[in-house]
Amino acid sequence: MAVLYLAALLGLVAAVGVFTTVLSVMPRSPSNADLVEGRLRVYETGLPMTVSEIELRQPFRERVVLPTLKRLGRLFEQTIPEKARHEIHIMLQVAGRPGGLATGDFIAVRYVLTGALCSLAIVIGALAQNRVLLAVGAAFGAVIGLYGPMLWLRMRLNRRRFEIQIELPDVIDVLVVCVEAGLTFEAAMEKIVEKYEHALADEFGRVMQEVRLGRPRLDALNDLGQRTGVEELNNFVQAIIQSEQLGSGIGRILRIQSDEMRMKRLVTAQERGAKASLKMLLPMLGCIFPTLWVILLGPAALLAMRFLRGG
Repeated sequence: MAVLYLAALLGLVAAVGVFTTVLSVMPRSPSNADLVEGRLRVYETGLPMTVSEIELRQPFRERVVLPTLKRLGRLFEQTIPEKARHEIHIMLQVAGRPGGLATGDFIAVRYVLTGALCSLAIVIGALAQNRVLLAVGAAFGAVIGLYGPMLWLRMRLNRRRFEIQIELPDVIDVLVVCVEAGLTFEAAMEKIVEKYEHALADEFGRVMQEVRLGRPRLDALNDLGQRTGVEELNNFVQAIIQSEQLGSGIGRILRIQSDEMRMKRLVTAQERGAKASLKMLLPMLGCIFPTLWVILLGPAALLAMRFLRGG
């Protein structure tokens, strides 16, 4: 009899537990306040968008162009040697990845542009019914499509290196002030990233991201000096690395580097000023002197022509 009572008690406890569990899992019925709040939210923000509507709200470049370039990039990337792919990757990184292009995307842009220009030249030659125009246009379009993006990338790379070279003395001055105020070198670089919006600040931001991900700080700085290709920045980074390894004061090293950068900027400006007169010689000979000759010798030439006709 006791066993029966115990079994009934355990069954009752189990039933209460199951009922409580089911009751806690089941959603409670919304109250009138909940219904009113839901209707007001729909009127304010509209109905929730589906995945297709969210994708359609994106620009055409992100919906169609970039995915197509990525697929073509993965297809064409295997046709280029590893060394050439690595070189393009380094150039894109130094140039700041214009347009967010990866290595495969840039290769796809080259091939797509080549195909488009060649097709355009073929269509124009076919409409003009000129085989010479067709062949020359196709060859010219292939050259522009293959080497035009590389020329554009090199121009962006050189412009970014020049920007880094110009901004480096000012950035070092800010680092000197921050370090002498008591900040660490990492905190000083963080201030540079927060204060400025140029190529050198972006490179410092990349270094800090690599350090946060676990890369040694000296390795990240060494990679910064090598990948940019700017001699002044590489010398500055090597001085910082040497200071860290020898344990010398980083503030004094920064002050010395700042003075050297200022002197190099002054010498570079003087060299460009000295070269300016030589560079101006060709435009003067080609544009100004012929005009002076026409003004000075023109009347004499007219008088000579009249005298010869009269004689």
